[in-house]
Amino acid sequence: MNVGSLVARHARYRGDHLALVCGETRLTWSGLSARVNRLANVFLMLGLTKGDKIAVVMPNCVEVLETYWAAIQIGLVLVPLSPLLRGAALAALLRDSDSIAVVLGDGMADELDSVRSELPAISAERMIKVGGARRNGFVDYATLMEVASDVAPPGVEIENDDLFNIVYSSGTTGMPKGIVHTHQIRAMYCSLFASTWRMTPESVVMHAGSLVFNGAFVTLMPALFLGTTYVLQARFDAVEFIETVAREKVTHVMMVPSQIVAVMNAPNFSAEKLASLQMLGSVGAPLHRQHKDRLTAALPGIFYELYGLTEGVVTILDKEDVSGKAGSVGGNQPFFELRIAGSNGAELPVGEVGEIVGRSPILMTGYYKRPDLTADAIRDGWMFTGDMGYLDADGFLYLVDRKKDLIISGGVNVYPKDIEEVVVTHPDVVEAAVFGIPSDKWGEAPMGAVVLRAGASADEAALKHWVNERVGARYQQLCGVVILPEFPRNAAGKTLKRLMRDEYWKGMEVQI
Repeated sequence: MNVGSLVARHARYRGDHLALVCGETRLTWSGLSARVNRLANVFLMLGLTKGDKIAVVMPNCVEVLETYWAAIQIGLVLVPLSPLLRGAALAALLRDSDSIAVVLGDGMADELDSVRSELPAISAERMIKVGGARRNGFVDYATLMEVASDVAPPGVEIENDDLFNIVYSSGTTGMPKGIVHTHQIRAMYCSLFASTWRMTPESVVMHAGSLVFNGAFVTLMPALFLGTTYVLQARFDAVEFIETVAREKVTHVMMVPSQIVAVMNAPNFSAEKLASLQMLGSVGAPLHRQHKDRLTAALPGIFYELYGLTEGVVTILDKEDVSGKAGSVGGNQPFFELRIAGSNGAELPVGEVGEIVGRSPILMTGYYKRPDLTADAIRDGWMFTGDMGYLDADGFLYLVDRKKDLIISGGVNVYPKDIEEVVVTHPDVVEAAVFGIPSDKWGEAPMGAVVLRAGASADEAALKHWVNERVGARYQQLCGVVILPEFPRNAAGKTLKRLMRDEYWKGMEVQI
């Protein structure tokens, strides 16, 4: 089940169909297949063989997708890495993944140069740089493509259990872990998500987030499977996003909540410009109810929400269920199972909060080279997510909060999401994040951070007072609020609460 065979398949049967749009680049399936063949032959010329690990460290560009499809075509194992990585952190993941080749963007050259001595497994001829001026110490991507043949490389036998990729967790709570997916798992992404999103070969799928984020694969894989047109934005800009949807007649898009909020607040936001959309999905973090209601009022009948882990536990709130179950993050997909576990691992009844546990056809095989972490996370075939939630009588999941974000104040469990839902109803607030900081009196106390609308006049003291008048319990009251111009985020667009807490309030002790 070689997922890499799909590009050649579409080139044969629908070669003139538009495959990829990125900036000024527009490639048909035939054109894309020729370039993918060239790059696959480049990798073979460099001595790479089935099972070798190849890292991809680039911002969104055509070359990312060419590298993905060329690598898997000949059985290489993809290691997508964030272009936000620096120096030692980059070297650590290259070593941990056993990468012996890397394709990197021009902006990453200095970072890789600084750690070359720490990467003896990656020879100079396997450090391939994309874009910018040619530079000593790196092989030029364009030059390699010019000399390689566009004839399909020799076929490689791929088994279902052969590795497709090692995707590193976002590292929001510590050292990233390498999550392993096989060709079988990614094939399940292809077919199951194509059905879920109601995609067809005539769909136009757009992505504006980072391609190294696993959330990109929930639309990328079904788009590849069906041979749709895939529109890739080099970087997210809300105004340009809206204009691109209108120009390319985009039908399907997956976004993180911060992007959705930015689009709704863009000056050119209108139902008319986004009329082609059949699916707008939210992934990566809960979309607060205030924003969800506003979006579905403006663009009814297209919203989906995906809760899930790269490890393979997923629920989806289907567009047909939004009106009746708007507070939930959906139910099981076909062949997926979910339950709520108590502290002893036993299943809890309907309505009781516990740890979300699941299994599915897309469950990872494990954490790369970490059997200890794998055994802790997957027990008897069930993935323990570390997230807290409950199921209703209809089997819909309600996400209470991330277990790692739980605040214990005076012995009481305080869920930041409950407080955030209140904060974002303030007319001046665009985004909110709540997390715990040390308190002599309570152990931990909830602290709030907000991003305000342009021209807003609210100050920190007034915001704190306004929120604390409206939360449901004394222990939910904020000990303070800080106004930030923007939240720190990782490459996936996820808000880094840990970084905010460590950077702004590390060591702060509060009395409330």
